[in-house]
Amino acid sequence: MSLSDQVSMFYNAKPHIFEKAKYLRENMTMAELKLWEVLRNKQVQGLRFRAQHPIDIFIADFYCHSLKLVIEIDGGIHLNAEQKEYDIGREAEINHWGIKIIRFTNAEVEKDIDQVLLHINEVCNKLKSDLK
Repeated sequence: MSLSDQVSMFYNAKPHIFEKAKYLRENMTMAELKLWEVLRNKQVQGLRFRAQHPIDIFIADFYCHSLKLVIEIDGGIHLNAEQKEYDIGREAEINHWGIKIIRFTNAEVEKDIDQVLLHINEVCNKLKSDLK
């Protein structure tokens, strides 16, 4: 991977963000682990997803660079008003890079992974058709 690919794929993330991402990869939630089992190794449409991927000052739960797609898994903390406000700002910053974000709750992933995958596939198909 060339340096320019790394700059573009990580959106100028700094070393401390990479360290935090590594920690988060090693300590994924149950919902993240469950979704990772079906995203890893190009199991979804042959697309490569990365877990706990640095993007500028943020860390995306899952990221597909070829489609510029972030998948976030939200736990209970995301129901908090202050966290919701932070998430809106974070999403706007990430959208600035041309990246789409889709969100699922822990409960959605844990209770109905098939529906989650169906939605992910629909979004991937849409993004692929937009690239043509």
